[in-house]
Amino acid sequence: MVARLAETELQAAMAELPGWAVEAGGTAIARTFRFADFGAAFGFMARAALVAEKMDHHPEWSNVYNRVLVRLSTHDAGGVTGCDIALAEAMDRIAGL
Repeated sequence: MVARLAETELQAAMAELPGWAVEAGGTAIARTFRFADFGAAFGFMARAALVAEKMDHHPEWSNVYNRVLVRLSTHDAGGVTGCDIALAEAMDRIAGL
C-alpha cells in the first residue's frame, strides 16, 4: 500500500503543479484542463488513459466538450500519494504544460 503524503510533502509537490488545487483535508488534487475543441480534449484523455493504465492508477474525470475535469486521489491511502502527483505531472506533460 502506498502511504498518503504528509501535509509538508503535499504542499511541496503542489508548488511544482501550478493549476492543480488541493481539496479540503488533502483528500484529492483537482484540475480542469481546457483544449481547443472536443477532439483535442478526447485525444488528451486517450493519451492520459494509457499512462494511467500503465501506472495502474486511474483518475476520476469527466469531459464536457473542450474541458476535462480531473480529480486524483488514492482511495486505499485515504488521500493524495506520490502516485497522484506522478499522474498529475504526466497529465500536465501530455497537455503540453
